[in-house]
Amino acid sequence: AKYQGVAPASVRGEEFFDAGAKYHVPGNTPYTRYFLARILQFQFYKGLCDASGYKGPLHQCSFYGNKEAGQKFWAMLSKGASQPWQATLKEITGGDKLDAGPMIEYFTPVNEWLKQQNQGQMCG
Repeated sequence: AKYQGVAPASVRGEEFFDAGAKYHVPGNTPYTRYFLARILQFQFYKGLCDASGYKGPLHQCSFYGNKEAGQKFWAMLSKGASQPWQATLKEITGGDKLDAGPMIEYFTPVNEWLKQQNQGQMCG
């Protein structure tokens, strides 16, 4: 409530947790795809930034309108399921393994800022 400005109407304990309210639980939908997608989206982003020739902090990269990045992206999409995903990943990123490095690189500035803001504070 402190940060979002929204609070429950009454105090609720953990016994009121409704897992069924999350579609994936009653629908028996695997959640792994979302975890993998989150990592891959930053790998793709870095790969396209590299293709565009961008040099600088990853969080400031924009490849909007860049033909090289666009061609690389469409080439990746056009593969569909015609080859193993690792081969397609290698074409766009240069590597064939999942790598959280680009995500860490992207969020490094805000992580450093948070460390500074929280210095001397008891968190958790």
